[in-house]
This record gives sequence, C-alpha cells and structure tokens, in this order.
Amino acid sequence: MATPTSGSTSRLAPDQLGVPGVVFLVLAAVAPLTGAIVVMALAIALGNGSGLVFAVLAVAAILLLFAVGYAQMSRELVNAGGFYAFVVKGIGRPGGLVAGFIATMGYNFFVAGAVGTTGFFTSIIVADLVGVELNWFLAGAVLMVLSFLLARGGIDISAKVLGVALVLETLTLLAFCVSVLVQTGLSVEVFTVDVMFGGSVGVALLLAATAFLGFEATSLFSEESRDPERTVPRATYTAITLIGLIHALTVWAIVSAAGVSDAQQVALDRLETGDLLFVLFEEYLGSTLLVVAQVLLIVSLFAALLAFHNMAARYLYSLGRVGILPGGLARTRTNGVPQTALVTNLVFALLVAGFFAVLGLDPITSLVPVMIGFGTLCVLVLQLLAAFSIVVHFRRRRDPRWWTTFVAPGLGMLGLLAMCVLALGNFPLLAGSDALYVRLLPWLLVLALVGGLLYAPVLRSRRPEVYQLLETDLERLDPSPVPPAEGVAARE
Repeated sequence: MATPTSGSTSRLAPDQLGVPGVVFLVLAAVAPLTGAIVVMALAIALGNGSGLVFAVLAVAAILLLFAVGYAQMSRELVNAGGFYAFVVKGIGRPGGLVAGFIATMGYNFFVAGAVGTTGFFTSIIVADLVGVELNWFLAGAVLMVLSFLLARGGIDISAKVLGVALVLETLTLLAFCVSVLVQTGLSVEVFTVDVMFGGSVGVALLLAATAFLGFEATSLFSEESRDPERTVPRATYTAITLIGLIHALTVWAIVSAAGVSDAQQVALDRLETGDLLFVLFEEYLGSTLLVVAQVLLIVSLFAALLAFHNMAARYLYSLGRVGILPGGLARTRTNGVPQTALVTNLVFALLVAGFFAVLGLDPITSLVPVMIGFGTLCVLVLQLLAAFSIVVHFRRRRDPRWWTTFVAPGLGMLGLLAMCVLALGNFPLLAGSDALYVRLLPWLLVLALVGGLLYAPVLRSRRPEVYQLLETDLERLDPSPVPPAEGVAARE
C-alpha cells in the first residue's frame, strides 16, 4: 500500500461547517423518526415498557458525562479519523490500528445494511401509497447513488439537505407529541419507581443506546469545521441533548397515548407489523398526516444513509492518508471531498446488498441483521475504546482538571462498558436474528483486535514511515500538541 503524499489532493476542505451543520449531520444519522418507529417501539415491547423514558434519559446522561472528556480531547485533536485518532493519541498506535479496523468495518457494514433498510421500507411505502411495486434493491440502490452524488457535491451541501430532513422529521414528531398532550395528556406515572425499573431495564438501556448512534461522528468532521476546537465540543453537547430530549418526549407521548400500564402489551401486539407509531399517528393526527409521516420515513432513512455514507468515507480516507489502507483512498476533489473513499463505500454497499438481492433473500431478515446489527456493535465498542483512551491520555499528562478529564469521562466510560456488555450478551436481539451466522459475528471484533495488535509490530519493523505517520498525522492539524518537555512518555 502506498503512503499518500501530503499534497492538496489529500486535504479535506476546511471551514465548511459551523455548529448547526455538524449537528445536522449527526442528528440525521440518528434519524429521529426512524428511531421512534423502529427502535423505540421495539424497546417499549421488549424492554421496560413505559419506563423507557427513564432509560433514554439515563443513556443521555451517560453520554453527556463521556462528552465532557470528549470535549477536552477535541480541543487538542483536529483529525478526520474521529475515534480512531482519539485511540492513537490515548493508548498508542497498536490500539489505534484496532480502533481503525473496527471503525472501518462498522461504518461500512452499517451503510450496506442501510441500503437494505431504506430500499425495503421505500418499496413498502410506495406500494401502499401509489400501488407501484418496487424491487427493494433497486429502490435502495437509487437512493444510495443519490446520497453519493450529494456527498460528492460537498459536505456543506450534505449538511443543508440533512438539515431540511431533520427539521421535517422533528416537526412531525412534535406535532404528535403536542396532539397527545392536548387530547390525552402526558402521564407523570412514567417517572414512578415501579415503572422505571419494571420489565427488562438492561434491554431498554441497550436499545435506547442504539438510538443515539451517530453522535460520535462530530469529531469526524473536525477538519472541515470552522474553529473546530469550539465547534466540535459544542456540537457534541448539543447533539446528545437534542437526541435525548426528542427521543424521551416521543416515547413519553407514545406510552401516554397507549396507556402507561398497557403500553408494553400494545407494543408487543404491534411488533410483527411494526406499525405502532403509524397507528397512533392516524389516531391523533389523522389519515392525511399519517401519509406525510410515511413519506417522511423514507426521507428519514435516506438522511441516515447519506450521513453514514459521509462517516464511512472519512474513516476510509483517514486510514488511506496514513497508508494503512491504499493511499488512493486519501484523494480528494478540488472541493475537498474524499471522492475515492466515497466511491469505495458506494461500491462496497451496492455489492453487498446486491449479493443478498441476487440470492433472493429478504433484506430485513438477512442483510439488515448482519450489517446493521454488527455495525451497531462496532460503534458501541469504538465509543468504549475512545472513552478509555481519553481517560488514559489525561491521566498520563497528570492533568489537574479532575472532573473534566477523569471523573466525568470515567463515569461515562463505565456506562459505555455496561452498554457493550449488554450488546454482546444480547447480540441476537440487537441484530434482530438468532441465526448461527449472526451469533458468530461478534468474533470479527476478536479478529480486528488480534489483527491490529499483530500488524503493529510488522509495520514498525517493515514500514516504519507508515508506523510513524500513524502518530504524526494527528499533529498536522493539532491546535495544541503536547511538547516533549512535559515529560509525557512516547506512545508506542
């Protein structure tokens, strides 16, 4: 693999995004409407029922604690490698290789699965609304190509498109919440101890955590942000807070509309058809707004596809820039877009989804569990590695700010550790399938761990310039590198 040169053809476009732009990119990946229809309905049914409101707020609190340390690290590190770069800076290059492999697998798998999800629901909704039968792969492929074209046009264009989608999704959910508030009221019973800790709290916390996936991408866009040392931390706090509030309010409205004591059973009864929120939408908003919500579900899925396409490309770009992956992945267009990485992700996603389509498999029972289920697990593990790296980095420096660099991120790390344990213990539930090949997928993380740790000494001895670049790449845009005079031990 050739190490890329550091010319203008491998530089992302700076100063493209402010706080709103980064927040739009992140919240679009979270896809609030999709999360409410798919994830929250599932969590109510299989988790702690109406107590899910508490679970969502608890996850938000854990992530905000993590974000305290994340914000401090973001002020020292401006790099498109996201959490992979955090791990290199915190625990060294071997750990960074592991994180890079996990991130690359996770986000690319996620995009391939999103082609299946987007195509499947688009074909179902189009058939329901206009009576035209679409092949799920054709629908997904068209939307995947459209997301590529938008991403190729520039990160600022993606942010604007995603901003519009996000506003429409949020307004729809708020209209539902207000309608429930006016017609039924929001029950405070959801905050009683019996409700909050009833049912399976662990499953509720796990599924609630999956509804926040995407918030971690704020650092991926740091090189393309204006004043990244301030933009990234502010965008992270804003994104986590908004995600938590939107999800908590929506769940509160859902369980209040269904009845606090009956919500779990109602959700279970609607689990097979997956239309819990659509039924409530029709009851509280009418048939016209139900149609609007169905159309916006397609918009929501497309927005998430576009957001994760951008994220996956930036991990490919970052590993190509340091020479771990082929250097061609670091090539950018004149507008600073990592075009080769975008094309690579596009081709990978279409080939994988196309393979399942050629075999005639149902995407929801085959493609989605494999790709999105495993992708979700990868991102959760990546968040944990980043949290651990943040704590190690600041303790090694003996940073005196105990709350912001140790206590808060340490508590966040423990919370993320619990999420990962829950995810591994309940992976068939997370993936939506109990098939043997699905249950074996987490072993790919072990391969990434072993591969990264074994590849590091090979790089150090046979390609020392690439091994060195793993760390020096972090400093090319580092606003406040730590001088050697501070006595910080060199990271291996």
